[in-house]
Amino acid sequence: MRIPCPFCGERTLIEFAYHGDPEPRPDPAATDAPQRFFDAVYLRDNPAGLHEELWYHAQGCRSWLVVTRDVRTHEVFGATLAKRGTA
Repeated sequence: MRIPCPFCGERTLIEFAYHGDPEPRPDPAATDAPQRFFDAVYLRDNPAGLHEELWYHAQGCRSWLVVTRDVRTHEVFGATLAKRGTA
């Protein structure tokens, strides 16, 4: 699988680290924080088809990316810089 980094161009998967869905993490100060973290970690959706994922370009420019790919075929449809608040 190859991921198109906006800064470095298309790179191989081994340069990146997968970090899950690009959804905001639960608030650790919330009164029900343990349940929210449990839900976020263990009760996630398992979609078939197009899905957005958060990736970190660890062996390159160290950017956080939101990658859109088909989880059935691993075909990558694009990558954009992650915005603050999505990671």
